[in-house]
Amino acid sequence: MLLELGKEVICTRMPGKVAIKKEDLCNYTGKENWFMLQPVDSNSEVQGKVHLELKLNELITDNGSVCQQLVVHIKECHGLPLINGQNCDPYATVSLVGPSRNDQKKTKVKKKTSNPQFNETFYFEVTRSSSYTKKSQFQVEEEDIEKLEVRVDLWNNGNLVQDIFLGEIKVPVKVLRNDSFQAWYLLQPRENGNKSSKTDDLGSLRLNICYTEDCVLPSEYYVSLRNLLLKSSDVQPISASAAYILCEVCRDKYDAVLPLVRLLLHHHKLVPFVAAVAELDLKDTQEANTVFRGNSLATRCVDEMMKIVGKHYLKVTLKAVIDEICESPKPCEIDPIKLREGDNAEINMENLRYYVDKVFREIVRSSISCPTLMCDVFYSLRHLAAKRFPNDPHVQYSAVSSFVFLRFFAVAVVSPHTFHLRPHHPDAQTSRTLTLISKAIQTLGSWGSLTKSKLSSFKETFMCEFFKTFQEDKFTESVKKFLDDVSSTESKEPSGLSEPVHLKEGEMYKRAQGRTRIGKKNFKKRWFCLTSREFTYHKQQDKEPIFTIPIKNILAVEKLDESSFNKKNMFQVLHGEKPLYIQANNCVEASEWIEALCRVTRCNQKRLNFYHPSAFLNGSWLCCKATIENTVGCARCTADVPADTQIEIDGDRETERIYSLFTINMSKLQKLEEACGSIAVYQGPRKEPDDYSNFTIEDSVATFHTLKQIIDIVEKLNESHEKYQKKRSSSAKYGSEENPIVGKVS
Repeated sequence: MLLELGKEVICTRMPGKVAIKKEDLCNYTGKENWFMLQPVDSNSEVQGKVHLELKLNELITDNGSVCQQLVVHIKECHGLPLINGQNCDPYATVSLVGPSRNDQKKTKVKKKTSNPQFNETFYFEVTRSSSYTKKSQFQVEEEDIEKLEVRVDLWNNGNLVQDIFLGEIKVPVKVLRNDSFQAWYLLQPRENGNKSSKTDDLGSLRLNICYTEDCVLPSEYYVSLRNLLLKSSDVQPISASAAYILCEVCRDKYDAVLPLVRLLLHHHKLVPFVAAVAELDLKDTQEANTVFRGNSLATRCVDEMMKIVGKHYLKVTLKAVIDEICESPKPCEIDPIKLREGDNAEINMENLRYYVDKVFREIVRSSISCPTLMCDVFYSLRHLAAKRFPNDPHVQYSAVSSFVFLRFFAVAVVSPHTFHLRPHHPDAQTSRTLTLISKAIQTLGSWGSLTKSKLSSFKETFMCEFFKTFQEDKFTESVKKFLDDVSSTESKEPSGLSEPVHLKEGEMYKRAQGRTRIGKKNFKKRWFCLTSREFTYHKQQDKEPIFTIPIKNILAVEKLDESSFNKKNMFQVLHGEKPLYIQANNCVEASEWIEALCRVTRCNQKRLNFYHPSAFLNGSWLCCKATIENTVGCARCTADVPADTQIEIDGDRETERIYSLFTINMSKLQKLEEACGSIAVYQGPRKEPDDYSNFTIEDSVATFHTLKQIIDIVEKLNESHEKYQKKRSSSAKYGSEENPIVGKVS
């Protein structure tokens, strides 16, 4: 539970806590309240749940009498608390407790986990056979099953210190009735916890609580709302779509953007929606140097998308260098005012330059790891910006750099803990170093920022002096190449956009297709050209291509063993037909071509995992001697192209969250509907500002139609929620697994 502290806290002589029942949270949400502090007792501070299966068996003894046996299967626990900031070493004690007995058994200790998997079964005799004698532990002739209960206690193994109580559950045996019973149980505090503590001398705490609760219905209930949201990118104008209206009516756009982006991501509809809202954003942009610099719906959607899909990309790109900076920090302060006694400004500047060069180098070399979705979004933004400002050749790059450098890499560098690159917030000196590096990355990534006129606009003179050591052409070219790579895509290009990006060209030798004879005559000099769309070769430069391979058809690009044709510097391009064998002029050129081809094909869905490092000649592969030409490769592909990380998104939960936002803002929806009706009838100027005066209403008829659909769908969902809640409240039992409610407190 995350609690926002209010304006005043009364300190006390001992630690205290505030405990609010879940059913009471709605009474305090959205406003500040004073709460009395209660004493903290380890026996009452519990969290987590345990998964149990209980069963009563009837056993027939050797003499024919019937005996009952209780079977307790403790399967697992989930969400146990951390002990001193680390995962605990939990174990469980399982007891059968009655008026005259207390049989206890114990599980094995599980090391360093908050979600232990026990999977242990314990057996207890409940009623005795007729041969039972009083020599055993029982002191009564027959046990009263009505008074027996199963108790499970969770403990943290303290080794050399006292074990720590983690929680307990109690289940009456009488509820079993010869049936198997399986359920999750929330751990409870001990009954005697906190009884002797005083509560009137600990003070008070002022809290501002925001609580939301989503009751997620079965998927079929959300079909209408989900379909309405998913077709938003097809609505003309986009401001009349359900997704756009959602963000308009919410007071805090972030509340709407997060579930909306996740829902559109889940159903592969995010790219067209971002393109549509970005185009609307560009209509209001008057100068090319301010493209996507505001806090609009388009920029918020892209920001959220990068946070969700770019986690793995950040990790493989920056984690190693961020770890080096944080674990072996060098002094980097170059502000004369902040220099400490004994600091050497020149050495500090060299240290900072070393870190900046290393971070920058990792970024511009990382395009091969950029997720496909990010590339698709950057591709759309780049061409939309170029279309809006056709006379500015640099705007297509600044449109992408404003996101990937300013809003992604620079932010991750200055706050690595936020993006899970570091476990904790760095210390003050390291934070200052990361801030200076982040500023440098923003400047290097901003198109044209290294020009003299731009440098003179720096507020900090020391940063201006620092950037004078950079060579403008070198860094600008690296940024341009990186932005070209991350904004190229194999997706279908929108109509009316510019030509494909030209990536590399040059003269090399290729082996003739379909020949079986080995010799110099099989290799011919050709002019090769690589673009973001296709790989071609020509008889001569500027001639029509002889052979074309679409980029999306390339399955792998790998080196070829020298022994295949007794030639050095060879590589192979694997596609739908026979491999294309190519010889470069030297090893450097071969590596450059392989890197360029791997980079541009990184998004291909059918990339191979295995290939043949040698050629197929005279009826067999030279590498593995296999005689079938289309057999699976014998070596693993070397190109390290990580697949896009699978994102776990619950589409129904996100739709429920959106429904809740529409419900909260129903009055705004109704006023907006009335406004659209009034505008459609009365086309004259508005006499005075209304509640909807800040809303975008480009087409009142289309907007009215969408609003009516939203309101009707929300009203039907309201009815479904009422019916479902009534059904649930009448049928739900303690220990039931059926619990669709998900709560969140901030």
